[in-house]
Amino acid sequence: MRSVINILMLMVMWCCVACSNGSEQPPGAGVSAKEQYEQALNALEQDSVRQGESLLRKAITQAEREGDLHTRYLAELRLAESLAWGNTAAALELAKQALATYERRPDSERNRIIILDYIGTYASQLAFNEDSSFDEALTYTRLAYELALASRDSLGTEQVCQTLTSLANIHWAMEDFKTALRYARQAEAFAPEDLLLGTQQILARCLVSCDSLSAAESVYRRMQPAEDLKTTYIIQSNLAKLALRRSDTKTAEAAIDSAFQNAEELYYQALRQKDDYYQTALQQERENERLHYKAALQRRMFWGGLLLALVLLAAGAYTVRSRLRQKALLHEQEVQRHQHELQLHRQEAEAQREQLRQRDGAIEFLKNFILERSAVIQKLDASSERHITLLQREWTEIERTLNAIDDERFARLRQRYPELKEEDLQLCILTRLRLTNRAIGNIYGVSISAVQHRKLRIKKDIFHEEDPDIPFEQVLNTL
Repeated sequence: MRSVINILMLMVMWCCVACSNGSEQPPGAGVSAKEQYEQALNALEQDSVRQGESLLRKAITQAEREGDLHTRYLAELRLAESLAWGNTAAALELAKQALATYERRPDSERNRIIILDYIGTYASQLAFNEDSSFDEALTYTRLAYELALASRDSLGTEQVCQTLTSLANIHWAMEDFKTALRYARQAEAFAPEDLLLGTQQILARCLVSCDSLSAAESVYRRMQPAEDLKTTYIIQSNLAKLALRRSDTKTAEAAIDSAFQNAEELYYQALRQKDDYYQTALQQERENERLHYKAALQRRMFWGGLLLALVLLAAGAYTVRSRLRQKALLHEQEVQRHQHELQLHRQEAEAQREQLRQRDGAIEFLKNFILERSAVIQKLDASSERHITLLQREWTEIERTLNAIDDERFARLRQRYPELKEEDLQLCILTRLRLTNRAIGNIYGVSISAVQHRKLRIKKDIFHEEDPDIPFEQVLNTL
């Protein structure tokens, strides 16, 4: 029967594995927070915004469950970036939440600066949309700038450039164009190669707002967008606008022609990207169909395997039925024999326990008899209602007597707890003699509460017993 059951279990396990392989798992199921975060980034790169945001939220929840605070604040910051265009207020709250998560376990000053810069950017967007104060945006961005400036030697000038650029954008939105121009010039001075182009765009925009058209044109002409068609279009269109403002029609015409040429190239490039996107979507749909067919096939295999397992089970049950009857009879005889032996063992054990109880009673009687005959203990019993003083030799006699009848208990206490003071050991001895707290207090001339407090201190500080419900006598007996 056992062999048939083993075969059945193997068949069921095989079928379950086949079914689990065939079933389609949802994105992010059974993976870590870091893996969910990476899946979310891949989905956002493929313009699957809804799926990406859903995975980011799952990554935040999973990261909190795993205690992975680094992944959590990265996911919160990326989700805030995704929500910024449609819901700036929600993006701002998420960025603040990312800062709070980061502060629980800081890992890099650069990340702190980035989070503060994001908060300032979202706060400025919200203030611009609602026509409200920019004070919160300036507070966070200035703090980010100060930290970046202080960490310039270790982090480089990239963070300084980015925070200065954010300050320039905020002041430009506040229509404080001169301050914005000052920050933009500083940002260009700190800008590394990869940030120079964006910094120059902001500088040129500030120069236009300050009516410095020639300087703005000079900045646009110094910009080198390489193969970036979008930036090239922006440069040419702005040069055309500047030419029109100066009534330079020939230059404006050339700039407009160049801008339209770049716009046409951007249009064709967008068409190619769109075609690539549809091709990728078509391939994904075909892959999904293949996986669906594979899952259906494996489900059929599962049910077929399950049916085969049931047939094997029925055949095995019919085959071993007679064997089970024989084994049942043998088992019943074995059980009766075992019960008889068990009854004998119980009787022997009960007799041994009775002997042990009698021996323990005799030993306890002898111990008490020895203690009662001790002159010092008789002195304690006779004087328990008044204050007495025992000499050192009398304490030694009591301890030696107790060690003799208690298998060197107090000698072992001295060795195991060297921090145990002499007066603490004496209190343990009086407790072993079963003197009440009132009797001990009368002997020492102190109150019952003082005796209780002293026992509590020894139990907690020396014997390290934290449970107040366990009596001192029980703690002493277990040591």
